[in-house]
Amino acid sequence: MIEVKNLVKRYGDHNAVDHLSFTVGDGQIFGFLGPNGAGKSTTMNMMTGYLAATEGDVIVEGHNVLDDPEGAKKCIGYLPEIPPLYPDMTVMEYLRFCAELKKIDKDDRENQIGKAIALTHLEDMVNRLIKNLSKGYRQRVGLAQAILGFPKIIILDEPTVGLDPKQVVEIRALIRHLAEEHTVIISSHILSEIRAVCDHVLIIRKGKFVACDTPENLEEMLSSSDQMELLAKGSEETVEQILMTVDGIQRHTFTEHTDDTVRMTLATSGDLREALFFAFAKANCPLLEIKPRMASLEDVFLDLTDDDDAVAAEAAKLLKREPAAEEIPAQEVPAAEETEKKEGKSDESNL
Repeated sequence: MIEVKNLVKRYGDHNAVDHLSFTVGDGQIFGFLGPNGAGKSTTMNMMTGYLAATEGDVIVEGHNVLDDPEGAKKCIGYLPEIPPLYPDMTVMEYLRFCAELKKIDKDDRENQIGKAIALTHLEDMVNRLIKNLSKGYRQRVGLAQAILGFPKIIILDEPTVGLDPKQVVEIRALIRHLAEEHTVIISSHILSEIRAVCDHVLIIRKGKFVACDTPENLEEMLSSSDQMELLAKGSEETVEQILMTVDGIQRHTFTEHTDDTVRMTLATSGDLREALFFAFAKANCPLLEIKPRMASLEDVFLDLTDDDDAVAAEAAKLLKREPAAEEIPAQEVPAAEETEKKEGKSDESNL
């Protein structure tokens, strides 16, 4: 498990990471999302001990990265955004060097290297100089060194950068395989990749925590019956006239137009599906499709990280909706308070 508590990284007057707190459970594939400059790589560097935090703590499997850096680093395999390679070494020389640095037992060293090579499909490259490899194969070498020693936690910063589509599929399969016995933290700008492999997603904006949940829950919470998608058979002018007869439509946008159909999105003051159905039927204009707008992970990301603070704040509110009264569990009285009450009653009876 990794616990990040009130983490801050300050450069002069700028907070690259601003009081960030979250927890990564064992066995999760945990995705890091945020726009460029949001603080993803900085946070990862502090989690691995590569960069010192200005404030806060990172606890890795019970080891504080600041107080016990060696104990924490033994639990982590790390692939930074730019792999730390030595171009004048062969792949095998480099992996043997990394195995020695990680203090892997000599008797098990070759076996560990062989497993890392097999998992990253580097068998045909082991005797080639790293400087002569393509960018994709260099990325694989960096991934092999992160896996080496098979630490409990593996942190990957943009692991599929420079890989072709076939290699991307292979790396995704490898990440899922690693997650069977390891905790994997992955940062990526490819939202489909995060959606495909991650159990939980953390979104940060300007160094601050925005949201953390499963991709499915984030999409569901930002979906709304107050926004709808329609597909109608008719011209934009005809559809525009029909929409004017329906109360509660705040705005509409035409998103697609063919010779005889138009697709649009509506922002409404409530669920107007029934009213829209009857309005289009009355005008003899076939309504081919009507449905609430379902947010994708891309929509969630764009709304929560919008450059406009007001837009981002409005999206964040949807993730903090208060549960209904029947959903709020009864509050248990802490044991200490129960003891105090009993002692109080006892005191009263003695008076």
